[in-house]
Amino acid sequence: MEKEYFAHETAVIDKGCKIGKGTKIWHFSHIMSGSEIGENCNIGQNVVVSPGVKLGRNVKVQNNVSIYTGVICDDDVFLGPSMVFTNIINPRSEIVRKDSYENTIVEKGASIGANSTIICGTIVGRYAFVGAGAVVTKDVKPYALVVGNPARQTGWMSEYGHKLEFDSKGFAVCPESEDRYRLENGIVTKII
Repeated sequence: MEKEYFAHETAVIDKGCKIGKGTKIWHFSHIMSGSEIGENCNIGQNVVVSPGVKLGRNVKVQNNVSIYTGVICDDDVFLGPSMVFTNIINPRSEIVRKDSYENTIVEKGASIGANSTIICGTIVGRYAFVGAGAVVTKDVKPYALVVGNPARQTGWMSEYGHKLEFDSKGFAVCPESEDRYRLENGIVTKII
């Protein structure tokens, strides 16, 4: 049976992984056994996808990203160049802690900027936006914009990736999509 995805000739694809239709895997990337990649993903150059990792549909992984065991990314996630995941909270070279991997969840539509670090055990909420170079040490709310080290919330983002400006009644409009959002009790919801 012919494969339904593209892999550059320098990519290493181990047996026992699942790769969805229409996915592209570029130069020098390694997809390890037991990982799952959804349809229409783009795996950039020099990317490692470790055993047990799950990537949903349409996930974009830029160059030089290592996605370690314990990471789960929902559909439409963007992982910026050279961003980093961890999977052990207290790593030591001489101590094996493979039974201590912590899960990290990146929910639908979230974007993680270049050179960011996501400490294991956290959840990056739906359509959250992690700024370049941020160090995420705790959960990020859906639609939140976080920046800095440690990452702190500085605003809210639309599903199209624009900063939302809420009026005195707690409403905002995305300038590109014209979708409306409501901020109530520290939670943003899209008005349908």
